[in-house]
Amino acid sequence: MTRSLQTRTAFVEPERQPVRGELVADGLVHALGIVFALAAGTVLLVAAVYYTSVSEYVSLAFYVASLLAVFSISCAYNLWPVSPLKFLLRRADHAAIYLLIAGTYTPFLTQLPNSFMSVFLIAFIWISTGFGIAMKLLLPGRFDRLAVVFYLAIGWSGILVLDTLFGTLSTLAVVLVLAGGLTYSSGVVFYAWRSLKYQSALWHAFVVAGAVLHFLAIADTMVLERLA
Repeated sequence: MTRSLQTRTAFVEPERQPVRGELVADGLVHALGIVFALAAGTVLLVAAVYYTSVSEYVSLAFYVASLLAVFSISCAYNLWPVSPLKFLLRRADHAAIYLLIAGTYTPFLTQLPNSFMSVFLIAFIWISTGFGIAMKLLLPGRFDRLAVVFYLAIGWSGILVLDTLFGTLSTLAVVLVLAGGLTYSSGVVFYAWRSLKYQSALWHAFVVAGAVLHFLAIADTMVLERLA
């Protein structure tokens, strides 16, 4: 019993420990992400007060919170030395990815003209997110490859209503959404390439770039298109 418990709770070290330069690079990438989430997120929330409904504003608040959470938790996990606490941070880091996916989707789904479809898809995204978070928190270290597929599946599920979104969002917003999705998906190559030097910094650079593109799409939808 004791040995089994230790096996489940012990932190599994990665194949290759990053050197100091890699940690510095990864830290800088995370710092950029956190600063962006704080500064741009604050500006968005202040500006959106004048242009959004209550439900839209709540969705934006969740989005900004999820953006800040994913960068902050990821920074703590990736820079923390190998220890039991790092294992706990790993759970939170992987769970936060689901939170960001749902938080990013929700503002766009509030724009759908069919309220039933909007509510249904928001519920679907958040239920899937809850399942993914529970899997990461309760079954750490298991189904990691399946989780990557699940991330991508939830992330690209919006393609099912792409025609509707094309008619609702501006052309610029649609292009930014697709570009952000492709950026995230391309970064998965570096996520899986664990032996590559600066692998973590490269993967997180793609995450930050994808997040910026999606942020611009949300800002265009919620504020910039309504300025006229």
